[in-house]
Formats: sequence, structure tokens, C-alpha cells
Amino acid sequence: MPLNLEHVQPSNSAILVIDVQNDFVSGTLAVRDADQIIDTINTLLTLPFALKVATQDYHPANHISFARNHTDKNVFDKITIFPPPELVARRKPEDQKPLEALEQVLWPVHCVQDTTGVAFVDGLKHEGLEIVHKGCDVGIECYSAFQDPWGLTNTGLEDKLRNKEISNVFVVGLAGDYCVKFTALDAKKFGFNTFVIRDAVKSVSDEGTEWPEMTKAGVEIIDTAEELLTSKIFSQ
Repeated sequence: MPLNLEHVQPSNSAILVIDVQNDFVSGTLAVRDADQIIDTINTLLTLPFALKVATQDYHPANHISFARNHTDKNVFDKITIFPPPELVARRKPEDQKPLEALEQVLWPVHCVQDTTGVAFVDGLKHEGLEIVHKGCDVGIECYSAFQDPWGLTNTGLEDKLRNKEISNVFVVGLAGDYCVKFTALDAKKFGFNTFVIRDAVKSVSDEGTEWPEMTKAGVEIIDTAEELLTSKIFSQ
């Protein structure tokens, strides 16, 4: 299907660069061939988006998603996690829908605050980008750049987009089947026209189930960055 950008203007568009960090490119949780998308992302960052954001997984050392923090558990085991009571207690009275337990993959230690693994990878032109941290709470996993899956904490990203009157969000980065996917799904849920640029994304798994899942939710998939780079909207 031809790319339809009729409703898109640079002045109402943002690019979200998701988690292009040392640990996800060459470190403890490296995504295969992640280094191959850096030049493509840098080229996209030259386009005149009204807002350019880069996210960082930003975990405390005792984060719930790290296998080493659980007795008799190994990397890639799965556990069940529950909403932290102290955060549930802060919910507004009108927001009392039941919060379900969630399955959690246990990961190698990665992107720990104040370590080299958390830094943006060398070569990514991140200067001047607005930074959003996620996964900062000990007891909550946060794949989405907007909020945790229970909606108990948020990163401030939605407010940044609203304040800039952004309507269109273009998502790139790592990993396609985790943080890119959940960010795109939340962006769509919050009412933004959402695009994921496929050749500027790498995934952990080769299964590819993230792409039809995002499409079903109304996220538009752009196969190549070149389609955007050569579009009339961004070349004017």
C-alpha cells in the first residue's frame, strides 16, 4: 500500500528513537544487527521533525526484571509480577479498575543507571534530542516509552507531545518486539497517528509477530526510511 502522508506536516510530527543504548547494541542484552540501523536513524534525525525524542531504559540495580534478583531463577525464565501496593495506593479514586498480574521475562542485568551500558551507543547523533527515561521503578517493567502496563507510572512523554501539538509519531529503534512495539501501541491508544519505520528497527525474535500485531491496532508500518526521506512532505 502506498504511503499516505496527506495529514502529516513536519510541524505536527515527532520521531521517537527507542533505546539505542550500549547494552542493547553490543552489551549484555544485545539485539542482533542492532548496529546496522544507526546510520538510518541518524539520517531520519536530519528531517525537520517538530520534536525529536530519545528514550533510555534506566533501571535501578535491583530491578524486578533482572534474573539475578530472583532466587533460583535463570535468564529468560518467566515469573508473575503484581502491581506494587505502594503505587496502587496512589491511584485516583475514579481510577479503580482491577489490575491483573502480568507475566515477566527475566533478563540479564542491563541499562543500569549510571553505568556505561545505559549510555547511547557511539555513533548515534543524540545531541539535542529530548531524553525520556523508563523502567526507573524497582517493581515495574516498562517497555513502553509512555507508561508501565498498569498505568501506575508515566514517563512524561505524552505531555511532551501534547505541549508541542504533535499529531504524528514516527517510531524507530530497539527492540521491535518489545519497547518499539509497546511504545507504538500506546501512541496509537493515546490518539496519535503512529508510524513504525521497519528498516530502522531490529527485534529480539525472528518470528515477526510484532508487525501484524501493530498493524491490527492501527499502527502504520513504513517499510523503508527512504519512503519518508523522499516524501514531498519532508523534502519541501
